[in-house]
Amino acid sequence: MEPLINTLIILLAYLIGSVPFALVIGKGFYKTDVRKHGSGNLGATNTFRTLGKKAGIAVMVGDIAKGSLATCLPLIMDSNLHMLIPGLIAIIGHSYPVFAKFKGGKSVATSAGVFLAFSPLAFILGVFTFLITLKIFKYVSLASSIGSLVAFLTSIYLANLVLMVFSAAIFIFITYKHKENFKRIKLGTEPKVNL
Repeated sequence: MEPLINTLIILLAYLIGSVPFALVIGKGFYKTDVRKHGSGNLGATNTFRTLGKKAGIAVMVGDIAKGSLATCLPLIMDSNLHMLIPGLIAIIGHSYPVFAKFKGGKSVATSAGVFLAFSPLAFILGVFTFLITLKIFKYVSLASSIGSLVAFLTSIYLANLVLMVFSAAIFIFITYKHKENFKRIKLGTEPKVNL
């Protein structure tokens, strides 16, 4: 029975992660496909730039919530599966969503949701660092990478091996997903964000 439940959790985590809130909110409330504007990403940052603050906040909250929900599935379904496994699957779902032709966002908010559910301290320190970095440098990509790095450093402080491996993978993944942004920062063409 346990293997069946775990398989169901993995499937549900991917489907939850695949829900493209940027697309749902953009098309449902603004008659706009955010994939055709800005960076073309199905994420909170592109929604902020394309549709404004209210839509951006709604997408960000939705993306964080789906990361947290997926992470909590083993608790909800009374499984021994490690919580970070469905959390990771949800992140993959957000980046490669079945509901949007496998072209999603960069998983920053969804990753934050996983940290929120599993390690609130890593979440708080990561978000605090993200906001401070964004305030100083005004680059979301840079703030995202540094925020995820701080989450990894927090996992070292907490001495949780599984969390260390997970957060290291997230830092590498988020940095990789923003590689084009870093190129544009170097060239001076990356758009800045005003808080």
